[in-house]
Amino acid sequence: MDDHKTKKSGDKPDLAKEDLQQALTQLNVDPKKGLSDQEANKRLAQYGPNAITAKSEPLWLKFLKDFTGPIAYMIEAAAIVSAIINHWDDFVIIIVLLLFNACIELWQDRKASNVLAALKKGLAPNATVMRDGKFKTIPASKLVPGDIVKVRLGQIVPADLRFTGGDYVSIDQAALTGESLPVTKKIGDEAYSGSIVKQGEMTGVVIATGSNTFFGRTAKLVASAGGKSHAQEAMFKIGNFLIIVAVILALII
Repeated sequence: MDDHKTKKSGDKPDLAKEDLQQALTQLNVDPKKGLSDQEANKRLAQYGPNAITAKSEPLWLKFLKDFTGPIAYMIEAAAIVSAIINHWDDFVIIIVLLLFNACIELWQDRKASNVLAALKKGLAPNATVMRDGKFKTIPASKLVPGDIVKVRLGQIVPADLRFTGGDYVSIDQAALTGESLPVTKKIGDEAYSGSIVKQGEMTGVVIATGSNTFFGRTAKLVASAGGKSHAQEAMFKIGNFLIIVAVILALII
């Protein structure tokens, strides 16, 4: 069974909605045996680790990037011209506005990084997985789609799962979905990576790992948004426009 080719984890939405037996067939796994170590290693190479990765840049580099781009270059050129023609008041105003805008951008990036770090702390460090018919504990980062894992009271769900065995579990997924009360899950139901088991014990099949999980997609949105709201984006655009107008008027006058 392990020799067959599995579907890519990009098919995760289908695996979450399809009949459980069809999902197991697509993932090419027997829930009573799990994957072999050899097959799991192949899938790990194919899908990558079950971890949330984000590009990390030094703060000084992020700060310098705020002074690049067409608008920034035009404003900086205006500042240089103001200095050349001895309009020092205009020069100081332009530089102060540029620095203020860069500091705001840096603060927003920092806030987004802190949110992402807080999200990562909610991930499970280890997982109980069935390999070659036996359960064992491995780092959660080594889970792959098709793995059969066991979760019990007090544990963090290590990846997006479809439950395949057991009576029920009560899952706290408030941090992910905002639901105030734990949700009861039974065979066939889905559990998200990062949610917490409050009652019961069940086994489930991994249907998505890493950035393909519900948790991973949320973290990706946080990172790409940079912590800015639409209102803040509009304010930055208006601020840049006013800077340009002020520079043009200063040079004309």
